[in-house]
Amino acid sequence: MNYILALDQGTTSSRALLFDRAGAVVATAQREFRQSFPLAGWVEHDANEIWRTQLVVAREVLAKTQISPDQVAAIGITNQRETTVLWDRKTGEPLAPAIVWQDRRTAGRCDALRAQGNEAMIQKKTGLQLDAYFSATKLEWLLDKVPGARQRAQTDELAFGTIDSWLLWKLTGGRVHATDASNASRTMLFNIHALAWDDELLRLFNVPHSVLPQVLPSSGELGVADVALLGAAIPITGMAGDQQAATFGQACFHPGMAKTTYGTGCFMLMNTGAVAPHSRHRLLGTVAWAGPGVGDATSLQTSQACYALEGSVFMGGATVQWLRDGLQIIDSAQDVEALAKSVADTQDVYLVPAFAGLGAPHWDAYARGTLVGMTRGTGRGHLARAALEAIALQVAEVLHAMRDDTGLALREMRVDGGACRNDLLMQMQADFTGVPVLRPRVTETTALGAAYLAGLAVGFWSSADEISAQWQVESRFEPRMSDAARELKLARWQQAVAHARHWAQS
Repeated sequence: MNYILALDQGTTSSRALLFDRAGAVVATAQREFRQSFPLAGWVEHDANEIWRTQLVVAREVLAKTQISPDQVAAIGITNQRETTVLWDRKTGEPLAPAIVWQDRRTAGRCDALRAQGNEAMIQKKTGLQLDAYFSATKLEWLLDKVPGARQRAQTDELAFGTIDSWLLWKLTGGRVHATDASNASRTMLFNIHALAWDDELLRLFNVPHSVLPQVLPSSGELGVADVALLGAAIPITGMAGDQQAATFGQACFHPGMAKTTYGTGCFMLMNTGAVAPHSRHRLLGTVAWAGPGVGDATSLQTSQACYALEGSVFMGGATVQWLRDGLQIIDSAQDVEALAKSVADTQDVYLVPAFAGLGAPHWDAYARGTLVGMTRGTGRGHLARAALEAIALQVAEVLHAMRDDTGLALREMRVDGGACRNDLLMQMQADFTGVPVLRPRVTETTALGAAYLAGLAVGFWSSADEISAQWQVESRFEPRMSDAARELKLARWQQAVAHARHWAQS
């Protein structure tokens, strides 16, 4: 058994990757799926389409390499987080479209809960900000709005899960309804200190315990894939939300190590070890992973958990997608770097890509996309450069908040995700943060993290030390901007952000 299969289910596509013992990508397959925006602020996915595309790419990656399923030691799953699925336990059919993490339909419900004085309690128990981003209000909405759903949930007919649970259910032929601690910690229903679903939160959101998945460690025996699906009964032994998986794949195993993933959004996580962090800057405390390498996946113990401080930026690569699909000023995402390089600077133009509100550290569900500073001389190149700067500036805000929260002076930032291949963006990131940016040789760190978690559980890799030894730098970007120029840039960014704040409330 020489390979680990990683299933990387993202916001815009489903991917499958095969890794060898050196942590190298042997093969990959990918399928995009439809994005649905039925109303302003609503974002939905077809959960069945997610499953179909994920199964297709898993089969494809084995077929293109002619690797027998019997040669795959284990499967690891990583996924878009917070996206909420509610399905029928008997038929396995979703009751409604999946509500995506970007969806803002429950922002008003969050406002009402905040007005009732629930925010501090929620933050203390979950580490999360009270926001429509997370699963709790999405699940509550489905139970209330789908005809008959709440009644059926009370009689144990329905199952809730984030995408990891949905894939695990489908892969095991409906035999396993479970999630891991990293994904559970993103629902706003999970007590990250007790590592258990919280009864007070379940009452607050009127969620019956019967719909919830069992919470298991991120590394261990989670289930076995139905032999009819992939041609072998392959054990599923790794599971983590995409950002936690990327942190594991970047070998950020020690407190103070941090990474940023540039995907649809941008997500910066700092390892805080066995301590669940508390943020003064509205960053998130989250379970990074629980029990990696633990063979018994039947229970969780608090001593098994590793925590992280997280800053979530909603619009990262999606900003470039908007340039491509919305404005149609580029033909592909790869074109943005050349277009941005066609001008020396933005001429003081700032794009605040708050199309789905603002995440950390603002948490403003009513912020909206804003473009300021334009003149008659503003052209496509300036917009492209402003879009890249917006990504880097949002991440810089998060880094500075983390530094203030922890008192740790980051020595470096490890990066991954599709947009990290953009050298101009990475140089901007080093300039705006003032710390070196390190891009690894293997940038598929989200899938790699899922593979590592799965492989540790079956002895494919022996230890975190072995994994750390596989991590290698491909490119290093050093800051070139002066402190004064950096401070001015960040100050102007804050001015632009102020124009975007609370727009949908006005």
